[in-house]
Amino acid sequence: MKFFEIFKLNLRISLCALLLSCFSFSLSAAEYTGRLSMHWNDKHHCTKHAQMFVDEVFDKSNGRLKIEVFHSGQLFGIREIMGGITSGAVDLGGVVGVVGFPKINKNFNVATIPGLFDSFEQQREFFQQSDKGLEIWGDLLKKTNSTLIMYNPVGPVMTFSGARELTGVDAMKDLKARRLIGAEEPMWKAYGAKIVGLKTSEVYTALQTGMIDTINTPPQSIRAYSWWEFLKFGQRPYQYFADAYIMANSDWFNKLPNDLQKIVLAAGKKFGDLSTNKIIGVGEEVISEFESRGGKMTVLEGAEKDKFDKLMSEKVLPAMMDKFDPDALKAAESFVRK
Repeated sequence: MKFFEIFKLNLRISLCALLLSCFSFSLSAAEYTGRLSMHWNDKHHCTKHAQMFVDEVFDKSNGRLKIEVFHSGQLFGIREIMGGITSGAVDLGGVVGVVGFPKINKNFNVATIPGLFDSFEQQREFFQQSDKGLEIWGDLLKKTNSTLIMYNPVGPVMTFSGARELTGVDAMKDLKARRLIGAEEPMWKAYGAKIVGLKTSEVYTALQTGMIDTINTPPQSIRAYSWWEFLKFGQRPYQYFADAYIMANSDWFNKLPNDLQKIVLAAGKKFGDLSTNKIIGVGEEVISEFESRGGKMTVLEGAEKDKFDKLMSEKVLPAMMDKFDPDALKAAESFVRK
């Protein structure tokens, strides 16, 4: 009898140990999912780098975290994605800063001031290292309930047109120019161009039908969206650096186990660095392809560059003063002077 009781006790202990082992295994093998929404199409370099990030997360987590990608605005467009992240309608999203952030904190518009920052790195340092920049960035994260996962820049912005050679400031008069963000209006008005507000998904048809003939955009976009079928002339210098980000809903991110959070951030850092390091070179590559297709580039120099700089400082910047607070501009100007 005693032997039988001991046997039952050992059996019970063994069964409990087995159940605990199975429970622990099920936790370690639990599958977490996320949905990543982007307006960029599958040919765009931002989509490609985002997909690399997603693949790395899946691989490094041994399949425990699978992120499904929805590109080409299948879920949210360029202007709506920040709201989708904040509400939790999607777990992650591709956000173009100058499009998504000024509606939340207008002082982010300092990033659109022509010629203020000279690189993506300098612009990021302002928002991550200066007192005013940190104040702006922290306010954005708090109000949007979001976490920065990855830098994924769309590129430095310049002007392209299908109407005429962009030989200088005067060549811009009466062009039909697309506006994506409000901060573009002062420049187009100073040029004397006609302004048409359009989302990214509407640009190809607008160029095709003649609704617009001119656009401010990173070079990479004219290839990714085939806009160079209609755009034949380009003008530099670059005006500002349009950074973009993979942002996550903070509730979703904070519910991930610590090890998965580390994997997500490590993958974001890895491919964010890759995207940033390649962005200028890819832009130059696209410009070379643009010229090989018969496109003509103009680089403003000498008197024309002086005229451009004067227009920016005397007309465009004063007209932009309602886009940000004076102390934000002062802080940004002070930061870049250092």
